[in-house]
Amino acid sequence: MTSAIPGFFQGTEMPDSGWWEALWPDPAAVLSATGIKPGMEVIDLCCGDGWFTLPIAKLARHVVAIDIDASMLDITRQRLVDGGATNCDFVAGDAYELAGLVPRPVDFIFMANAFHGVPDRPRLTRAVRATLGPAGRFAIVNWHQYPRDKTTVLGEPRGPKTELRLSPEQTIAAAEAGGLSFAELVEVPPYHYGAVFELTKA
Repeated sequence: MTSAIPGFFQGTEMPDSGWWEALWPDPAAVLSATGIKPGMEVIDLCCGDGWFTLPIAKLARHVVAIDIDASMLDITRQRLVDGGATNCDFVAGDAYELAGLVPRPVDFIFMANAFHGVPDRPRLTRAVRATLGPAGRFAIVNWHQYPRDKTTVLGEPRGPKTELRLSPEQTIAAAEAGGLSFAELVEVPPYHYGAVFELTKA
């Protein structure tokens, strides 16, 4: 990704090739921890290079990969072709306009390593809320609020700047301000957590 793209979220540039594999060698375990289940309709929001999109496609009935950077979607598309997945659509668009980018409500929206860079988090959450089905859930995988020099991968500090990182409490407050209800918090070792939300029950 490049931050020169209008609407690009701060501090969410894709890393050098190879270190997602070092950080999360088993991305399917992350998906399982956050609650994605077989048969679901899933959105991989701000999908980047598709590191999670392929394992979502292997698990879910259908996945929509969405990113504002069309060049990242090209990489994701090729990753899925190479992985033999055919149950994915690819949409270039602004996450704030999510409800207009997909044709029907979905069961699950997954967002990894991007929520910290969203300028108006309640607005994004409202867009997510409008896209979820009645029992739908939204999982935000964020870097813990550890100092950046303490989150090393392959011997180098990685992730967003320390001041951009959000505590679980900050993430929960932002999503609840957008109209979702907190459901659960899961650890995603070594440096992340997953905050999972659902529609507010009447």
